Amino acid sequence: QVQLVESGGGLVQAGGSLRLSCAASGRTYTSYALGWFRQAPGKEREFVAAINWNGGSTTYADSVRGRFTISRDGTKNTMYLQMNSLQPEDTAVYYCALRWRGNLETQTNKYDLWGQGTQVTVSS
Repeated sequence: QVQLVESGGGLVQAGGSLRLSCAASGRTYTSYALGWFRQAPGKEREFVAAINWNGGSTTYADSVRGRFTISRDGTKNTMYLQMNSLQPEDTAVYYCALRWRGNLETQTNKYDLWGQGTQVTVSS
């Protein structure tokens, strides 16, 4: 049984930074892709960033490109999202997701496993 556990959320002022982590536990292997999604109150879950199985390819939503950086450490089965220049519109619950096929995808229905989410709140 594989589980994803996010951490690192919190309250930050506009312009600040946070780093989210997503740890995969259980029987894992490295040939999977990972992604970050977020969901604000009253809105649908939306794609933020994704990274392929070996970390060689990444993709970002236009709204976060240049401010957020996704990365992964295969030795730790952990993925990160470094978020800089945070704005109030970044406020949401952030979820990490795993896709057993290692290619990049931006759609929620392409991912096989989800974490429980971590709250990020950006005050103005």
